[in-house]
Amino acid sequence: MSEDRITACNPPAPAGWTYFDFRGGFIDRNGPLYFREDGPGGFQLGMRIEHRHCNPRGVGHGGWLMTFADMMLPMAAHRHPKVGRNFLPTVSMSVDFLAPAPLGAWLNSRTDILRVTRNLVFAQGLIYADETLVARVNGVFKIGEPIAKLLGDADK
Repeated sequence: MSEDRITACNPPAPAGWTYFDFRGGFIDRNGPLYFREDGPGGFQLGMRIEHRHCNPRGVGHGGWLMTFADMMLPMAAHRHPKVGRNFLPTVSMSVDFLAPAPLGAWLNSRTDILRVTRNLVFAQGLIYADETLVARVNGVFKIGEPIAKLLGDADK
């Protein structure tokens, strides 16, 4: 496998979506991910289901959909004023798979931040493949250290 980062999906992302330039091994090899801001608190994560995201039946692998959920919930939480740009390790997450996400479909998300305490974020969301609801997710995340500190980037 090439070490080059994959930065484009085929077919391309729909209009209005921006490439998420995340520097991390797992997502670099399994993305690309895209995002868009959809009004106050309306962060959405998106991606195209490609062959490498599929199980042997040719639909989005449940493990990849869980990974997508584990990115969409904390990334939406970063927009909450009580959370900011802190690392949000997953405490628990549940996923209900409702329909298959077919090869070539555009995945997109809707997330609600339910509650933020001093130490925890409670979130829920929906994942769509094109216009079909494919998963419902719930997660709890611990509010950790600022991401810039973890990356050794004290200026950010």
